Amino acid sequence: MTPFRSQLAVRHLRNGGILAYPTEAVYGLGCDPLNADAVERLLALKQRHYGMGLILIAAAMEQLGPYIQPLDADTDKRLQSSWPGPVTWILPAQIWVPPWLTGASHELALRVTAHPGCVALCKAFGGPLISTSANPHGSVPAKTAHRTRRYFPHADLHFFPGNIGELQYPTRIIHAQSGRSLR
Repeated sequence: MTPFRSQLAVRHLRNGGILAYPTEAVYGLGCDPLNADAVERLLALKQRHYGMGLILIAAAMEQLGPYIQPLDADTDKRLQSSWPGPVTWILPAQIWVPPWLTGASHELALRVTAHPGCVALCKAFGGPLISTSANPHGSVPAKTAHRTRRYFPHADLHFFPGNIGELQYPTRIIHAQSGRSLR
């Protein structure tokens, strides 16, 4: 992503905008995770209940640290061995984390991405972003910008060019405390 595109992305995010961008396997929708209005519009767009929680992506673990409880050595080691990469972990959230991120639990879904476009977005923004698949809830996730536009023809989305990664399916989701694979 060029510096100009990064500046546009950050301006759009800071103004409460929603981004559409390629991720490891599908097109994603994202916004500033701490902007309640932007998150509400994103969830309405997807027709998704906020009680389900959302995924945060980051360029580095340091961007996620403020959102989670301190990690024990074993959990930290598992995360470090899978990140950056296509694994999303469910971890205990800090008490201040808004309920629109955690949903009905006190846990948060997090991923340190290796996708170059997503890394550039998070670096330019200076923190994590919400990343949810670009599709109405229950529909097949979009794998192209064209499909994303077809799903959301009237949405005020800011699109970023690029290619999705080589994964065939959205990233794995693992509950860190139980070790259970959720997806």
